[in-house]
Amino acid sequence: MDELTRWVEERGIAEIECFIPDMSGVLRGKVLPAAKLPRSPRDGSLRLPSSIFSLTVTGEYADGPDDDEAFSDPDMILRPDISTLRVAPGMKTPTGFVFADAHHPDGTPWASSPRHVLKSVMALYAAKGWRPVVAPELEFYLTALNPDPDFPLTPPAGRSGRAESAPQPYGLEAISEYEDLIDDIYEQSEIAALSLDTMIHESGTAQLEVNFIHGDPVALSDQVLIFKRIVRQLALSHGVYATFMAKPMELQPGSAMHLHVSVVDASDGRNLFATSSGKDSALFRHFVGGLQIYLPQVAPLFAPNVNSFRRMRPSHSAPINVQWGKDNRSCGLRVPISDAANRRIENRLPGADANPYLAVAATLLSGYLGAMQGAEPTAQVTGNAYHHARTLPKTLEEALERFARCDPVRDLLGETFVRAFTYIKEAELEAFQGVISSWERDHLLLKV
Repeated sequence: MDELTRWVEERGIAEIECFIPDMSGVLRGKVLPAAKLPRSPRDGSLRLPSSIFSLTVTGEYADGPDDDEAFSDPDMILRPDISTLRVAPGMKTPTGFVFADAHHPDGTPWASSPRHVLKSVMALYAAKGWRPVVAPELEFYLTALNPDPDFPLTPPAGRSGRAESAPQPYGLEAISEYEDLIDDIYEQSEIAALSLDTMIHESGTAQLEVNFIHGDPVALSDQVLIFKRIVRQLALSHGVYATFMAKPMELQPGSAMHLHVSVVDASDGRNLFATSSGKDSALFRHFVGGLQIYLPQVAPLFAPNVNSFRRMRPSHSAPINVQWGKDNRSCGLRVPISDAANRRIENRLPGADANPYLAVAATLLSGYLGAMQGAEPTAQVTGNAYHHARTLPKTLEEALERFARCDPVRDLLGETFVRAFTYIKEAELEAFQGVISSWERDHLLLKV
């Protein structure tokens, strides 16, 4: 009996959800009888059309006119990553889930897969004897049900029967309003073997933040998507919505996915961001220098939607530049207070709406280029970083223009991925620009 068969039989699993994350971080895939899973790595029978990596967030296909492979839509061979096999919580039928990687029939990875993109960045570090470590912090809102998208979102009623009407940062009484839902989130997250740490009430009304325990970048990216799925489904069962939009409400702070990043020696786990005396290492400085140079050029990878840029506004708890400083949350790049073993940089730029594989890949790739080029960071900021000039793009359109000119990153990401990603973002932008907003009807309809 092989490992897969034993795992399935010991847990009485009847069905398996096989996940393939698309460009937007949406979980696509198949549900299959559990008995079929052990056979699939041997016979290549688990397949899916490659067009899932051409899907926009609206569910449309974004194929370039010269992309013959996209129009033929060949099958990908799915190879389950057995290390990700878990029990799926909350299912009536005993169910497991597993992430799979997409391959061509000849065994080569599917280059436009976001999960593969992050793995390819990890390989750059492995070749240097390095191992990146990440810890995401993910913010999200609970809202009242909102079946009509023309109406703004509103905070939900809590256990008291009342909705929050004012900010309650870190409020314990405020977070206890949603105690039943939070208990269910932790219970199902434990079943799914997610590495959750603490949860707090953030600055917005009914805005929460969860911290993940640091670990492998690919594994943590998998966990972020599973966590989102668990939270959204449980919220519905409690009669509310959970949203990971970057800026879901006009007068509330946005939601981020802060990334704490360090690099350790692959052989002994020693933190390479600090010297033996506890000072910042040369690698750390060059890593930060790379973040400052390249993150403003690759914003679509961590701010992928039109709504993402509504979050990046001065004094709205979201950075507008890549200044860095110790324990300074107005900076895009923050150095938390830590000893040498825990030296890290916090990238505060990504939104909660970002595809975690691509946001982490963009961060690691920018830092890697800085290390290779010996990039030196600017002087640290000790005051309000919002007083410094904005260096991040203001719109998705501007961000895509900068991304198109960032050859060092594009070369390492590969033309296949870059082309597919760009087609999707351009299609989404065009669709958005065709929408007439309520603001336009309100202020222009009877006045101009």
